[in-house]
Amino acid sequence: MKTVRDVLVRLLGRQRRAGHRRHRTSRLASLAPQPSTRWLVALALLAPAALAGAVVGTPSPAKAADPVIFTVGLTGDVDSFNPFLGFEANSYEMWALTYDYMVGYSMNDMSPKPDLATKWETSDDGKTWTFDIRSGVKWSDGVPLTANDIAYTYNRVITERVAGNNWSSYLSNVDSVTAPDDTHLVLQLSKPNATLPLLPIPIVPEHIWKNVDEKALKTYAAEPTGGQPVVGSGPFRLVEGTAGGSTYKFEANKDYWGGAPHVDQVVYQVYKTTDPMVQALIKGEIDFAEGITPLQVEALQDEPGISAHNGISPLFEEIGFNTGAIDTDTGQPIGDGNPALLDPKFRHALGYAVDTAQIVKTAYQGAAEPATTIVPTAYSKWHYEPTDEEKLTFDLDKAGAELDAAGYKLGSDGKRTMPDGSPIGKLRLFARSEEKPSVDTMDLFKEWLGQLGIDSEVTAMDSSTLGDKILEGTYDAFQWDWYVEPDPDGILADFTCDSRGGLSDSWYCDAGYDAMYAQQKQETDEATRVDTVMKMQQQLYDDSPYIVTAYTGIGEAVRNDRFACFQPQPDPGGVWLIQYGARNYTLLRPAKDAGDCDGVTTALGVAKEPGKSSESSSTLTYVVGGALLAVLLIGGGIVLIRRRSTAADRE
Repeated sequence: MKTVRDVLVRLLGRQRRAGHRRHRTSRLASLAPQPSTRWLVALALLAPAALAGAVVGTPSPAKAADPVIFTVGLTGDVDSFNPFLGFEANSYEMWALTYDYMVGYSMNDMSPKPDLATKWETSDDGKTWTFDIRSGVKWSDGVPLTANDIAYTYNRVITERVAGNNWSSYLSNVDSVTAPDDTHLVLQLSKPNATLPLLPIPIVPEHIWKNVDEKALKTYAAEPTGGQPVVGSGPFRLVEGTAGGSTYKFEANKDYWGGAPHVDQVVYQVYKTTDPMVQALIKGEIDFAEGITPLQVEALQDEPGISAHNGISPLFEEIGFNTGAIDTDTGQPIGDGNPALLDPKFRHALGYAVDTAQIVKTAYQGAAEPATTIVPTAYSKWHYEPTDEEKLTFDLDKAGAELDAAGYKLGSDGKRTMPDGSPIGKLRLFARSEEKPSVDTMDLFKEWLGQLGIDSEVTAMDSSTLGDKILEGTYDAFQWDWYVEPDPDGILADFTCDSRGGLSDSWYCDAGYDAMYAQQKQETDEATRVDTVMKMQQQLYDDSPYIVTAYTGIGEAVRNDRFACFQPQPDPGGVWLIQYGARNYTLLRPAKDAGDCDGVTTALGVAKEPGKSSESSSTLTYVVGGALLAVLLIGGGIVLIRRRSTAADRE
């Protein structure tokens, strides 16, 4: 296990959430069949196409004058095209196509790399950061993009609550942001910021957004109006689509400073579940399917013209609790959360009533890893692993004893009561209707709670509705997930008091935790910072605003007979498309034009050299001790990595 983690950290040494996003890809978690029934799975996938008289294979070549359109299937819509409002993974993907970052992410390990900033330097005391900004960049409407646009964006994040909801943690301790000229940006800090130069904040055009004041920002859609595309500086322009819709259309920005894309349009098609999306891929109606199940990946690997895999992604699944929703202006309680969940002892006891191994087996088809804490094992440097004595192992007897000790005893009717003897009542367990594993998890949780004498009811709803319920505080428990960046600051920030009413979905607030967060944020000695981060995770584990259930990955498939040049991120072993940044949207191209994929030898579909395979690495998958592992054969060497394969990414 240590070897797996140590290798992954070398591969992933990175950070997520170009802003942290909610995962939103749909997964159908039917139990995986035995190998002997694999042909039935393939038949089931192919049958609808056959019945419809569809021809499975390569479509007729397009005419030279036809636009090159790359169509992506998703199982989840966009909650907002406004980068200050949205939080779903798919929204982040659209922002990456539309806007640039000052500092981007590398493809190998997602470490910071130049983007709009070509280089940067910091003073010895860590309180002054100076960035050299790329010259000659223009917004898609032809207006020059300068350091002033970046300063404008960052200052809105610093000074406005709405603008700061997604991004303020990246600019903590920053007192001022100035642009002394068009090609330089200066950050002045009161204290060092340990996460700099990481700044994955979409840069918006001042000449457009200055007309959107703070009040209007709360509802500003940032969508095409009057037939005019959204103004950005990214490789594509949004020309059609509204938040919550089923189709989003982007056209290439031929004047993109990073080089014109090789396709004319990117179109996203939203599906309710993965089954029709997979059928659309087989029939050639879409070119890429994102967020498919491990079972579907396995079946598609035998399909001609299709490549499918499970990509590494630092994602965790959780059961979250309403620890006390408040009006952030008045501090007064809001919503109708069950009072038992205000007690960390009650929440922690429920951790012994969650069988993470069963959740992995049932909800994720065995293609995941039972989880413990909010920083995945992939980030071994930052991951806190509870000791055997601390670990919330599945033990209903222990859960009952912990509840008894905290005063939640069984009444004469066999139901748990509050410490004052009043009924606990029925806990409302909310799941995401578009995510079958979410529903499966809460169904299991309900069963286990019942064995403890706690009544509960599972209600499935779409992600948008669940998000509203959380902000209103009208829930008891929910199932969802988060991506985690290589640097844990983003996910740690979600549990600070200031995050309530924003990215916090548990409403957790503790002064001691906040003090540790502030300490790690400015700590420049890595060993000291790691120690603080471990203590923060330990506190969250004990207080249990979340019960973390599984570490999962992403299933993807692409029509390799149509498109090529998909570089994985992290490289090797990572995902092909829904990444940090928009690099692959400028790299991908028609398969016939693949060539050497601009020298990216690890890209899917790179042209073969004489006597060499088209793949720079091969993968052999097998099971060791119940864990799904992959062996990457790289340059003659063998590297073990954990292949956490589930269609559960980004969000």
